[in-house]
Amino acid sequence: SIVEHAPLSSEFMKNTAGNQEAVTTASMSMSDLPYYFKKMNQMKKKYASDLLIHIGFEVDYLIGYEDFTRDFLNEYGPQTDDGVLSLHFLEGQGGFRSIDFTAEDYNEGIVQFYGGFEQAQLVYLAGVKQSIEADLGAFKPRRIGHISLCQKFQQFFGADGRDFTAEVIAEFEAILALVKKRGYELDFNTAGLFKPLCKETYPPKEIVTLARALEIPFVYGSDSHGVADIGRGYNTYC
Repeated sequence: SIVEHAPLSSEFMKNTAGNQEAVTTASMSMSDLPYYFKKMNQMKKKYASDLLIHIGFEVDYLIGYEDFTRDFLNEYGPQTDDGVLSLHFLEGQGGFRSIDFTAEDYNEGIVQFYGGFEQAQLVYLAGVKQSIEADLGAFKPRRIGHISLCQKFQQFFGADGRDFTAEVIAEFEAILALVKKRGYELDFNTAGLFKPLCKETYPPKEIVTLARALEIPFVYGSDSHGVADIGRGYNTYC
């Protein structure tokens, strides 16, 4: 599956703060879409005898901009085979802030804004729940991406996935219950293993165990942002 980051709403981008590189590099632009589909469909045909290639998007769940996302999916969803719905931005200091650009940016814009790392975790997980329940139309992705991305910089805050508080665990359990209820699936994302301040999968083992008990399906993802990342962790964890 090739699921490039879908374009962000221009209105949303006006309401962002912090390091703007986190926003400008977060997605393709609307003008990229024709080339993206053309190139991906060429690859699909070229390698058809060797590979089944799926084309789609990793769609950002933008809190408060659901109409934009629904309209985008209604227009471009029919051209896709696959998709992931992920949360990368939360309202924070000065506007919407990226949660996964740098530890310093996350700390300044999100963690301090909400009063601590645990509080930021809870806000992120509440956003993930909201994304699961959101009405994004018939082409809404059924796979929820990296539900523990709020842990990307966990070691910066002296934490890891083995010491979740009871309240955080309860929020994860609520997410899993919604995923099960909706018949959705989860991204088993190995990228966190290779992030120096995370070193765990998204989600970590503790949450995977809870999901398996509910028989929630996982789909492996390397979250590749370059050729060298493709397939990383697959042989070890899958």
